Parts: sequence; structure tokens; C-alpha cells
Amino acid sequence: MFKRPNFSENPKLAGLRNKLVKELKAKGISSPAVLDAIAHVPRHLFFPSDFENFAYRDAAFPIGNGQTISQPYTVAFQSQLLQIFPGQKVLEIGTGSGYQAAVLSTMGAEVHSIELIKALVISANKVLKILDIPMKTYVGDGTLGLPSQKPFDAIIVTAGAPSVPETLIKQLKINGRLVIPVGDEQNIQKMYRITRTSLTETKTEVFGDFKFVPLLGENGWTMNS
Repeated sequence: MFKRPNFSENPKLAGLRNKLVKELKAKGISSPAVLDAIAHVPRHLFFPSDFENFAYRDAAFPIGNGQTISQPYTVAFQSQLLQIFPGQKVLEIGTGSGYQAAVLSTMGAEVHSIELIKALVISANKVLKILDIPMKTYVGDGTLGLPSQKPFDAIIVTAGAPSVPETLIKQLKINGRLVIPVGDEQNIQKMYRITRTSLTETKTEVFGDFKFVPLLGENGWTMNS
């Protein structure tokens, strides 16, 4: 059974978070579950304390190791595309700060999150523990998925891929959804939603332009590409 994040904070920060939710609504985010999760997860805790004032701006922010915490709109947009329900099993490729996973967990998902950079997993786990958010993190090549935990109701990729990894599609349940940004490493990616309609068939939907850090790994970009 999922739980709301457990924390106390300055009411001013709660007000800023509610203001952010209104901005996301104005930009087209309509899922009540997504907006409710954004309203409850304290994004500032995923920031260095010196930069808390930036936490509720609708912008990405560097978190070290060449990575970023995604723009709140992007987090909300991907979460909405996943169309998850409480109790569904979700794989996140790219733990990063842990914020996206916290939003999905607060929506009621059973979240498994894999990250290539160990230091980011350690940092994310510290915040997730403070918030008492129940989820599992792993260090490894996310482009290979997480075969030990398959199949998944949904898979979300939080870095830009050169193409859609077939490995991830095969780890989806029938009617499972893969949400992944695909495109040139240095430029703009399109957001894809791939639905596995049968053992051999998929349905592909393509949405707007986004910019992500590159997805590194065997089925992604290489370190030298």
C-alpha cells in the first residue's frame, strides 16, 4: 500500500508547490493523480539546500554528474502519458535525483528504478528514505531493462535515446506502455508512447519536443558517441 510522503515544511514552500500545480494545469496537464502527486512531493528536498529557491520554478536544474532534475512540466507530462493506476508495476530508467520516481510512487505505483551512476542512486535513496517512499533502486545499465522484475505495466525513460530499445518493449505486459524521448543526442527529442498490444505488435504515438540528457548504455548512446 502506497503512502503520501512523510515530511514537515515551511508553509511558504507548500504555497510555491501549489502555485506550480496551477502553472502545470495552465500548460495542459489534466490528470488529477499527477497533479495531486506534484502537490504532495517536496521537490526542494531533491535540490542542494543552497538552491531550494529554484525548486518550484518550472525548469530543469543540474544535480551533478552531468545530469539534471527534469522540468516539472516534463515530469508531469511523462507521468500523465504512462496512464498508471495504484498497484501497477513501473520501471524507471534513470533514477537521477529520485524526484520522478517519488511522483510515480505517490501516484500509487510499485516503482523499480535503475540508474547507471551509483552516486546518484545513493543520493536519491537518502531523500526517498527521509520521505518514507517505498520503492526499489538498482545500479546498472537501464537500456537493458530489469529482467529480474519483468513484466511491467509501464516503463518510463528519463533520458534521450537514439532509438526505442526493443529490450524494453519485451519487458512490458500486454497493453503495457513505454514512454521514452527519442532523437538526436545533442538536440531535440520527440516523446514516444509505445503500447504493447500483443506479443508481436505495438502501437506508437508521438508527442511534442523535449530536451533530455543522453541515455547511455548498450542500447543507448555510448560514452564516446
